[in-house]
Amino acid sequence: MSSRIASGLNESVTVTQVHGKATDKNCVSIVSSDKPDSDAKTILSTPTAPTIKPEEADEPLLQENPNRFVLFPIKYHEVWQMYKKAEASFWTAEEIDLSKDLSDWDRLNDDERYFISHVLAFFAASDGIVNENLVERFSSEVQIPEARCFYGFQIMMENIHSETYSLLIDTYIKDQAEKAHLFNAIETIPCIKRKADWAVRWIQDKNSTFAQRLVAFAAVEGIFFSGSFASIFWLKKRGLMAGLTFSNELISRDEGLHTDFACLLFSHLKHRPSKQAVQDVITEAVEIEQEFLTSALPCALLGMNSNLMKQYIEFVADRLLLALGNDKVYKATNPFDFMENISLAGKTNFFEKRVGDYQKAGVMASTQRKDDNSGPTLSPNDDGGEFNFDEDF
Repeated sequence: MSSRIASGLNESVTVTQVHGKATDKNCVSIVSSDKPDSDAKTILSTPTAPTIKPEEADEPLLQENPNRFVLFPIKYHEVWQMYKKAEASFWTAEEIDLSKDLSDWDRLNDDERYFISHVLAFFAASDGIVNENLVERFSSEVQIPEARCFYGFQIMMENIHSETYSLLIDTYIKDQAEKAHLFNAIETIPCIKRKADWAVRWIQDKNSTFAQRLVAFAAVEGIFFSGSFASIFWLKKRGLMAGLTFSNELISRDEGLHTDFACLLFSHLKHRPSKQAVQDVITEAVEIEQEFLTSALPCALLGMNSNLMKQYIEFVADRLLLALGNDKVYKATNPFDFMENISLAGKTNFFEKRVGDYQKAGVMASTQRKDDNSGPTLSPNDDGGEFNFDEDF
């Protein structure tokens, strides 16, 4: 007698029942009884995801975990705390006030608008690529519930980031042809396509280990995003585009946490790539990002040019390499005074110092929520809504 049942890996398997015992070596072990009145015993057993390499079969984070459906007791406390920090930092696109940005946009010169447009074009698609990886690979491969909580929340926040960037392009760009060009940047703009192709290649790579792909997506969020974040903070230094720069503060903080989380999981891995393999992934990402910035920033702007940007990318890459247990490669210094205390490899005590203020603004502040369950709309000028990046976090 045979039946079809679904495994935890979104695939069907055949289970053959012999003398009251149904087994399948690939995914399920179910022990039952032929007698209806007897105590039936069911054991759900799922192996590592099929994309996990044999050499990672004994990796604790990736091994079959029969307790993955229940959170408590917490086993990986550092991972759980990362999730709680992400949860406390919740915000939505509706909280960004873009009403005054258009006048500033019109004040930018053509080169500045070209640069910022390319930055937003990459961002608009990048969060969807990150989510593709989380949904297709990481969320099914990692078996510990604490990490799955983080990934689930990250997916939601990436959706909010993507919505925000789409709203920014929709607000600033009035020409419909240009807008379509930017929304389809991963196909229409070569330097953005190369970044997207690199990330997608890692998602589709069936030969690399989980650890290698973890490093690759730490590079996506920690290097591919860093130059673009810096360019928007450059506008903040000039007192321009308050809505854009405020959303950039929120998103860069989120992505910093996502990068930190990748480094934390990497530190928990039993089987890690060689230091040279890690370095190769990071340096390749640096080269691609530097090419993007050279293309997006063809003309020197006041306080911003492609050479300074290249140096900044190397500075950030060194920080990421250190977080992954490697030595610095570039030994670069931070060329931007306005980014002196901002890095995607940032320290987590940033959250300890600032999340309380953010919660008081009405986001995730359950203890201070009004009876009508409504909270104030955040703007760059609200008390508690503006993050002080002068502090060393």
